[in-house]
Amino acid sequence: MLRSMRSPALRRAADNLALPARRALSDAAPASKQQPSALAGDSGRKATHLHHHMTTLLAASFPLYCLTPDSYSDGMMDKALGVVVGSTVAAHGWIGLNYVATDYVPKISKGLMGPARAAVAGLGLVTFLGLNKVALNGKGGLRGTVKGLWRPVEKKEG
Repeated sequence: MLRSMRSPALRRAADNLALPARRALSDAAPASKQQPSALAGDSGRKATHLHHHMTTLLAASFPLYCLTPDSYSDGMMDKALGVVVGSTVAAHGWIGLNYVATDYVPKISKGLMGPARAAVAGLGLVTFLGLNKVALNGKGGLRGTVKGLWRPVEKKEG
């Protein structure tokens, strides 16, 4: 309909315009030769895909893990699932905070990028160790700890 409302001269001019060809990924500007740091959890397409898959995994599996009756998953099953969830949360946080550091740290100082990545890796490691310690050694594992947030405090008479 819009095409019929334009004048013939405008239609001819639009038809004769040569649109630039779309660039393929292989035509993109070459990436820098510098290899990303081992601490850079946000570098590359694989990290992005992994981060998105971890988000989906956590969103789907963690509520199921917490709502599973204790009789079905006591013992080694609970510990194994707790380690998987704890490790996934730690890795998800590490990659996500690397994205935050990549976006905001260079605005302050590009020289702080290395220390920021080291701090994010340290935080990820502490998260990994803490959640897995709770999963393996805590009363009720990771699920018992999360459920304990909603249980009323037991008053001891004494």
